Amino acid sequence: MDLKKKMLRDDALEGKNIIVTGGGSGLGKSMTKYFLELGAKVAITSRNLEKLQNTAKELEEETGGTCFAVQCDVRHYEQVEAMRDAVITEFGSIDILLNNAAGNFISPTERLSANAFDTIIDIVLKGSKNCTLALGKHWIDQKEENKTILNIVTTYAWTGSAYVVPSATAKAGVLAMTRSLAVEWAKYGIRSNAIAPGPFPTKGAWDRLLPGNLKEKFDLAKKVPLKRVGDHQELANLAAYLVSDFSAYVNGEVITIDGGEWLKGAGQFNLLEEIPEEMWDMLEQMIKSKKQK
Repeated sequence: MDLKKKMLRDDALEGKNIIVTGGGSGLGKSMTKYFLELGAKVAITSRNLEKLQNTAKELEEETGGTCFAVQCDVRHYEQVEAMRDAVITEFGSIDILLNNAAGNFISPTERLSANAFDTIIDIVLKGSKNCTLALGKHWIDQKEENKTILNIVTTYAWTGSAYVVPSATAKAGVLAMTRSLAVEWAKYGIRSNAIAPGPFPTKGAWDRLLPGNLKEKFDLAKKVPLKRVGDHQELANLAAYLVSDFSAYVNGEVITIDGGEWLKGAGQFNLLEEIPEEMWDMLEQMIKSKKQK
């Protein structure tokens, strides 16, 4: 079976205008590409404008679609409002918000500074809240209906996971927000759903999480009953369905796509218990050196 096959028909998102936070690379880029292939116009946002512009140009050339790059730090509400207004000016309206921007790193919690903990909370939870409020308030004020919010959470959002406590805490908050607003905002014609992916390796994120030879030492595919990690197109297929009108009766749902991993053993990073204390010192230095490049 070809996992890279497209699931929906080519015009499934025609006429839809989408914002994808963290859309310049990784899973955000993969989902954006598929949305463009299905006929949507997509605005991608992150802090790195040069990377965004390069991604937008690349995806437009590959798909023939319209991809708009907008610089935005989702941690700051005024920047989110400015990004929203820029996309409305460019596209005329916004139909879908995909909260994908995230940050994560592995560490024993007692080694974390309060600022390091806050950094993840601010990007994942506060950032998702900022974008959701900015778009939701606009849609409600303008009485615009048939709008969709899709949040990317994780399987440890409801189980928790050792060594990624800030991420688990933040994602659990996003999960609660998804289900709460699905009920509260349905009367305004706004649906809220989420996807909880298991291991979907991306070079940048996974190099930061598992630097050096850790990717081989802690092979996450071995924890998955299907004995493999996910392909980006599989996630993009699910995301496209959930933001399309084909899923108009799906609201407040959180869909797990992890090959059965969380059922086998909750907490993707619990296996890091095997790392000795001195190796954590080495890991910290490796991660810091990567950040400085």
